[in-house]
Amino acid sequence: MTGTKATDGSDQARGGGTRHAPDQLPRADCSVDRDGRLVVRFGFEHRTAERPQLLLRLRPPKGKPESVTRLVGLEPDGPAGAPAGGAEHSWRAVLEPEPALAEGRWDLFVLPEPDAERTPLLAGVRDLRALPAGREPGRTPLPLAVRVPFATGDGTLAVRTWLRAAHVEADRIEVGAEATTVRARLFGLRPGVGATALLRLRGAAGEVREAELHTEGGDGVRFTFSQRELVDTPDGAPGVWDVLVRPGTGARPIRVGRLLDDVADRKKVYVFPAVTLNGLTARTYYTLDNELSVEVTAG
Repeated sequence: MTGTKATDGSDQARGGGTRHAPDQLPRADCSVDRDGRLVVRFGFEHRTAERPQLLLRLRPPKGKPESVTRLVGLEPDGPAGAPAGGAEHSWRAVLEPEPALAEGRWDLFVLPEPDAERTPLLAGVRDLRALPAGREPGRTPLPLAVRVPFATGDGTLAVRTWLRAAHVEADRIEVGAEATTVRARLFGLRPGVGATALLRLRGAAGEVREAELHTEGGDGVRFTFSQRELVDTPDGAPGVWDVLVRPGTGARPIRVGRLLDDVADRKKVYVFPAVTLNGLTARTYYTLDNELSVEVTAG
């Protein structure tokens, strides 16, 4: 059985915090092309001489202050018609592919002028039709830079980004009663002597299970791992196994994930069937970073 798409995913965390009521926020539409160029358009009333800017803030780890921001100049985008908030003009920001954004979640704000209060943007239409077309290994510049706009839990606009020197893109995943087969594409790496798929148990024990890696023409690979091998650990304890590909003997293993489409958070969007063996349940899933793992739980 393959995973099923449940609903349109959205981030559950607040997008940077705001005291504004939703109906007071500018509503922003955005689009991303296949090259990663991000265009944001919104209506915003602005009466000062200084041109407003778009502020992108990398969401810091919990309990840490923000430290990474990016400012992008805004350009008038013609009459706004009847934009939210009674704005007299609409504005446009173009975020070019270079320089790439650091990996993480970026919240978006409009900054009327330096040192002014930042205003979050309400997520409007997100045109991501170019993203599901994917990217082709061998034709995609590296490091791999991915940008996926999404609506946060409070409805504001944010962008999920990944920046990877090498990547294993999960394609089709088939979960069976005894084993799971993963098909993937390789970006920035090629299988060599000793190439294999790995499942690595998190924690101090660091147990590893290997699965034979098969090439499928071009940059495609396939491997199958046994749920029973994950359940039959020495202590029979629950745990989480991360899925990786090691391109060759002594090479650094690369996490398997699904980044190259229009889904910013796959964890609650794509659900795979669970398999129960020996009183333990193995469930393949995507993490908060859209990387593939298998969780083994009791019962």
